[in-house]
Amino acid sequence: MAGAVAQSQQFISVEDYLEGERYSEIRHEFVGGHVYAMAGASDDHNRISGNIFSALHERLRGKRCEAFMVDMKLKIPGSQDFYYPDVLVACDPADNAKYFRERPVVVFEVLSPETERTDRREKWQAYALIPSLKVYVIVSQEKPELMVLRRGRPGPWVSELVSGRAGILKLPEINIKIPLDRIYERTAVARRKA
Repeated sequence: MAGAVAQSQQFISVEDYLEGERYSEIRHEFVGGHVYAMAGASDDHNRISGNIFSALHERLRGKRCEAFMVDMKLKIPGSQDFYYPDVLVACDPADNAKYFRERPVVVFEVLSPETERTDRREKWQAYALIPSLKVYVIVSQEKPELMVLRRGRPGPWVSELVSGRAGILKLPEINIKIPLDRIYERTAVARRKA
């Protein structure tokens, strides 16, 4: 798993994983019974994730859907796997476990050299199994560019590239639009445009 280091070769239970995460100073993903330490994120990775979260948080005030970031785990249905997406939006009030969500509508991953392969392959394959998921957004850290993967009605996932200074991420599934300038605010990408 790129961007993560296996902590133990022994299988552990979901209960032990969840209990350990409550007290750990390092976040770990849990895949196939193994625990993987998360790689540290850059300042721009944090800015981009924070910008996405703050835009969603502001626009979702008073609505049924809620945005989460950083420490909210995502449990993959039909498995005992847990990931930490950079940002997720959940809309089902019954999906209310204290430390994880199972039925998000939108998931964001911000790419980094250490996580790109995992985000584009392993996580994408896992996230595609979530029946409630309507949109998976893969966010470049290097340029103003998003790959938006949207569940077809019916049929396969459809991809859309949103890029450029004037680009706008449109999420009709949750009735939100976010300009790319807002997503990349205060990052190296924004400074290169000036």
